Amino acid sequence: MIPPEFDYHAPRSVADAIKLLGSLGAEAKLLGGGHSLLPMMKLRFAQPAHLVDLNRIDALRGIREEGGTLVIGAMTVE
Repeated sequence: MIPPEFDYHAPRSVADAIKLLGSLGAEAKLLGGGHSLLPMMKLRFAQPAHLVDLNRIDALRGIREEGGTLVIGAMTVE
């Protein structure tokens, strides 16, 4: 089955993603990889008006130290 129409957004920074989510509201869903959202959309169990893809936000990847704190990005994989 084909999912209903939606708008696709691919921000390149955390600030841009937050701004988008603020303006799009509850109609937006985050897409981050390894996600069950796409199959749910194909079956029309989920019908978001907007998809916000986090995969292009480099700041969400990797492990680093910032000010004595270990930071593990939300998009970090093995």
